[in-house]
Amino acid sequence: MTRIAIIGLGEAGRLYAAGLAGAGAEVRGFDPYQDTRTTPGPVVDQRDELSESINGADLVLSLVGASAAVEVATETLPLLGAQTIYADLNTTAPEIKQHIAQRAERSGVLMADVAVLAPVPRDGHRTALLASGGGAEGFVALMEPFGMSLTVVPGAAGEAARMKLLRSIFMKGLAALVIESLGAARVSGSEVWLRDRIAQELGEGGAALVERLVSGSYEHAPRREQEVRASLAELEASGQPADMTRATLAWFERILAERD
Repeated sequence: MTRIAIIGLGEAGRLYAAGLAGAGAEVRGFDPYQDTRTTPGPVVDQRDELSESINGADLVLSLVGASAAVEVATETLPLLGAQTIYADLNTTAPEIKQHIAQRAERSGVLMADVAVLAPVPRDGHRTALLASGGGAEGFVALMEPFGMSLTVVPGAAGEAARMKLLRSIFMKGLAALVIESLGAARVSGSEVWLRDRIAQELGEGGAALVERLVSGSYEHAPRREQEVRASLAELEASGQPADMTRATLAWFERILAERD
């Protein structure tokens, strides 16, 4: 049986833990900041110590968020054996993934840069993933039996992250455009009409997509603001115009300011 350790038991981490366990994996979790055993949501075999969760693991998934990705990798990698693959699923800049890969190499561990391509609550552990880096092939081999949507991206760690940021330029920009359009329509009393028109233009499932774009932008504003900021940096580094993405970032900064 494949043994998987999940570090970070927020919304995505718990969904991955429950989905993979339900698909037949042996899953252990660790999170120093919350005890999932006392909160509503998917049941996770949460351990009290990092070492307990990763002992004997074939695969370690890091789902701690961009700000903690390096810290968690620094603490975890020296504890792993050469037989374990370390997969970073956090949305960070390619340079961060490359830095973690370098740390993994020094510890003799294969690292996979994994990009999550959609909100995890929608499809759970079957959410589409891109993987790059030295541990990508091994990551896919371990995860394929659990019904996951996996694509290996040729190249070193950081390539999957880069491709996700390119997608984020569009998706987060679309969210900002929808929010701005509906705000203007609300003032004139035509929000319902415009929401319906936008949904029709987006095709099948358009209404649900509009709702996810709007509600998700507010619910996950801190994480998405960081994602847009990383996307902007990637876009600027390419030498291409970044006017729309700068405006998208301004929208997410505004949403955060409204929350404070």
